[in-house]
Amino acid sequence: MIDRYTRPEMGHIFSLENKYAIWQEIEVLACEAEAELGKSGITKEEAKWIREHAAFNKEEVDKIEAVTNHDVIAFLTNMGSYIDKDVPEGQPKPSRWVHYGMTSSDLGDTALCYQLTQATDLLIEDCQRLGEICKRRAFEERNTLCVGRTHGIHAEPMTFGMKFGSWAWELKRDLDRLRDARKNVAFGAISGAVGTYSSIDPFVEQYVCEHLGLQGDPLSTQVISRDHHAYLAGVLATTAATCERIATEIRNLQRTDTLEVEEPFKKGQKGSSAMPHKRNPITMEKVCGLSRVVKANAQVAFDNVALWHERDISHSSAERVAQADSFIALDHMFQCLIRVVDGLILYPESMKANLNRTRGLIYSSKVLLALVDTGITREQAYAIVQRDAMATWHDVQQVKPGPTFEERLEADPECTLTKEQLDTIFDPWDFLTRIDLVFDRLEKLSFD
Repeated sequence: MIDRYTRPEMGHIFSLENKYAIWQEIEVLACEAEAELGKSGITKEEAKWIREHAAFNKEEVDKIEAVTNHDVIAFLTNMGSYIDKDVPEGQPKPSRWVHYGMTSSDLGDTALCYQLTQATDLLIEDCQRLGEICKRRAFEERNTLCVGRTHGIHAEPMTFGMKFGSWAWELKRDLDRLRDARKNVAFGAISGAVGTYSSIDPFVEQYVCEHLGLQGDPLSTQVISRDHHAYLAGVLATTAATCERIATEIRNLQRTDTLEVEEPFKKGQKGSSAMPHKRNPITMEKVCGLSRVVKANAQVAFDNVALWHERDISHSSAERVAQADSFIALDHMFQCLIRVVDGLILYPESMKANLNRTRGLIYSSKVLLALVDTGITREQAYAIVQRDAMATWHDVQQVKPGPTFEERLEADPECTLTKEQLDTIFDPWDFLTRIDLVFDRLEKLSFD
């Protein structure tokens, strides 16, 4: 998945280097908190020494872990070696205060939540950028006529700007959900073996969380409950579904038989190894495929909520894969959509041809109402409209010449509408007299 549309920042967040750097900061902050508290014996000088000398080396941690089979112990051993490296012989080793009264989950869960806030911040930026692009393009195509479709079938006229606008509104809702999910997962817990603070003062948790921009978990059970993470995963899945919706529409509109839009196609790009004429919507197909991964991973997060008693580690292995994959995949999907939507090629003439493809059948609802307005019953009006519409549709199906729907109505002796009335009805803009309302609302949409 790592290619020119993937940001290295997202991958780095879930790297061991970043995780260890956060672990280091948490351990140092905990030492500073203990020194500030003045109960455990660690002095402020020792805490300062730990701050200045704390370090780690990933390769060295890996070698230690190969022996200990415990990642936290391996990290603490390596970090301690750097802290104590320059301590004069005979003096107490400051590293003895590192991880004082803490559990592995105190460190790991707090760090994980911090990582998730880092990653969510990047997705928030992605969502804002794509939403702003959709809003801009909506106004650019405000008056670009096209046919609306329901069930895949031509319905009534609309403008292409409305498609972009609909995506913008959905992305705004995704943005709000992402911000809420970030807040919901921004928790830390340093409360000891089963959350009783038996070996550590609650002040340490408060101090560490405040410095990391997290909230202290009001009642952790060694682990931070995974409902926080499941909620976030559900929001990622919903956002991925939005991305899939946009990509699916672009794919459908790029069909040869429709060809109203097309992905940007660079000079030198190839569409098929066998058929040189092909220009395939491969980027949007990739977005749809990756959406399945993000949505499926949400189920992993839901399954991680129920642990045995106060804590087990059945969640740990699963979320190390699922969380990183979901964030990296969704970030990649956003980068693909930002590029494609911003540079989406539109074919207004093809839209116009599609609008007229059914020879005026899309105006049938207006005709029905106008006939009723002349004084005949709805049943009579419906019979007239359906009869002339089906005759027109037969010609369309057979791809053979024939009168348009409007021409059939003009020639129908039972039709009670004048030619002037029919001309007004068969103007696509007659369907769009209230479209300003839609764009006035969109004008007020903000992604700040």
